[in-house]
Amino acid sequence: MQENTNTKINFGSESFKKYFKNTSWLFIEKIIRVILGAFVIISITNYLGPSDFGLYSYALSFAGIFTVISTLGIDQILTRELIKEPEKNNTLLGTGLGLKLIGAIISIFLIAIAIFFTSTDRLTNLLIFIIAASPIFQAFNVVDFFFQSKVLSKYSVIVQSSSFIITSLIKLALILLKASLLSFVIFTTAEYFFGAIGYIIMYKSKGMNIKLWKFNKQLGLRILKDSWPLILSGVVISIYMKIDQVMIKQMLGDAEVGFYAAAVRLCEAWYFLPAIITTSLFPAVVNAKSMDEKLYQSRLQKLYDLLAWAAILIAIPITFLSGFIINILYKPEFLPAAPVLTIYIWAGVATFLGIASSQYLITENFTKIAFYRTFIGMIINVILNLILIPIYGITGSAVATLISYSAATFSIIVGKETRAQSLMMIKAVLFFDLFKIFNKKWRSL
Repeated sequence: MQENTNTKINFGSESFKKYFKNTSWLFIEKIIRVILGAFVIISITNYLGPSDFGLYSYALSFAGIFTVISTLGIDQILTRELIKEPEKNNTLLGTGLGLKLIGAIISIFLIAIAIFFTSTDRLTNLLIFIIAASPIFQAFNVVDFFFQSKVLSKYSVIVQSSSFIITSLIKLALILLKASLLSFVIFTTAEYFFGAIGYIIMYKSKGMNIKLWKFNKQLGLRILKDSWPLILSGVVISIYMKIDQVMIKQMLGDAEVGFYAAAVRLCEAWYFLPAIITTSLFPAVVNAKSMDEKLYQSRLQKLYDLLAWAAILIAIPITFLSGFIINILYKPEFLPAAPVLTIYIWAGVATFLGIASSQYLITENFTKIAFYRTFIGMIINVILNLILIPIYGITGSAVATLISYSAATFSIIVGKETRAQSLMMIKAVLFFDLFKIFNKKWRSL
């Protein structure tokens, strides 16, 4: 039976149309966010200049290392449970909200302790605490997981796009009003406040009542039991994604953080692609698992191929045009960001594949392996930054990022259960299946 399994995607099926429609909504939201977001952040970068933008980026990175704890690693777990047990929506959503609010309080407390041991000035500390308030409002994104479980992402898109557009327009107005750095930080957090209000309104507009949500202690403990490796993994991911900017400030100063962050923002602007593709298509991959193992593996390979090819096609032109891109988008004083852009953009290959393989690890309940690989990446990143930043400056930090991201993504090759997935990702990077297709076409001529 498995020998005759058709692994081709049926583009005319109702199932495909449903997932495609869901993907389209997500794609539209991300396109709006990328285009408008890029214009806003470039405008803010040029307005603030290297030093103030560096301080802004440092505050975001410093707070981000701790605010990731607020999610408690339950996002994917909660979505999974909402799909499996839709009749328990109110209990799942109420428990998820409660856990996230507890996580937000814990993250603020940890930030306060960390600040006590750092030698930052009063303004920097204030900026960090304002950003640290974001998870309190972000807790209401449990409504987003509800809509995801129903493949109804358009409602989340409406909320997220509205809050993002409102705060973006306010930030542009702040530039015209020549506002202070503090104002931009306040409205960075305000986006999550507007989002929380939007989620509550949208949820109620669909005939559901948030007052019916209930926090269940036993369910919360069960969710945390599944998610604790993801909590640790999230912390580790946050550290090795943000520690570079914290270390650059400590070693080189605010302006160097500004140069580095200007390049990083351009690279990370593309990270919506793997997130949206994986979020929308992975339910189809999971469904294939229950039908046939061959179909499941085939869809996984197709997903890896798509993401690897997309990342490489983005990286190649940016590598050769980095100086031109920096000159076009930023003021002349940001030219030191060009070498960082040239190197950092290639970290996207590992990032694209890492997002998809993380979903695989969660599906197969290999959450411990997910933690181990990110922990490896964090250790490598911190060590390389300590070695390379004093020698090569911000370019050395970009090299550290590229190496550590790649090491983390492909480190699952050492595990017997996950080795096949790593080989599939390597095949995707080497265009293995694409060459097979060309070869077949060539032979048929």
